[in-house]
Amino acid sequence: MGLQSVINLFCPKVCYACLNLLDDNADTICIDCRHDLPVTNFHFDDNDAVKKVLYGRAKVENGTALFRFEKKGLIQQLIHGLKYKGYENIGFILGNWLGGELKDIEAYNAIDIVIPVPLHKKKLKKRGFNQVAKFGQQIAKIIDTEYNDDVLVKITNTNSQTTKSRFTRWTNSNELFALKNMDAIENKHILLVDDIITTGATLEACINVLNQVRNIKISIATMAIA
Repeated sequence: MGLQSVINLFCPKVCYACLNLLDDNADTICIDCRHDLPVTNFHFDDNDAVKKVLYGRAKVENGTALFRFEKKGLIQQLIHGLKYKGYENIGFILGNWLGGELKDIEAYNAIDIVIPVPLHKKKLKKRGFNQVAKFGQQIAKIIDTEYNDDVLVKITNTNSQTTKSRFTRWTNSNELFALKNMDAIENKHILLVDDIITTGATLEACINVLNQVRNIKISIATMAIA
């Protein structure tokens, strides 16, 4: 019995999607779940679904989401584990997955900087990490560009948006964010990353703030789209 098998005997690893035991050679997500995850292939198919969410509200160069979000589905399980159980490695795995696909697509080769949607400092202190940090960091690493989490700042603390109506989400997103280190993004093509895009209100609010800077372009990449 190998060392890893002994470790797994006393500290068994489970798949963060289905919660079944992982094989010795699997990491974070089991092979069966990897095959069952609802990938969108938006970035391969030139699908504008993400851009359409923001149509008429915010200008976006390119937009993609790795998966489709389904209630009580595998992606909900993964993102819940990432956000509320501290399974940060999920962000790394998903960033590695999406980054590996984007690096060979011309539209995303023009990205100059990857920026995450920020958490308010109180929520960051409570959770201990921004759930999209590792996702964005890994995308930036693979497409060989800069990652910067010191540009956007969340200035208003809000509750989860998942149970709010579209109108409430939109009004609550006004004046949520502020901008610092403006020189870091001037004349650059930004990839703004987040976990889920639903109504697009949060991303719209971020884009409106970023657009205070001259001559920038903004693209979007999220883990999932609802």
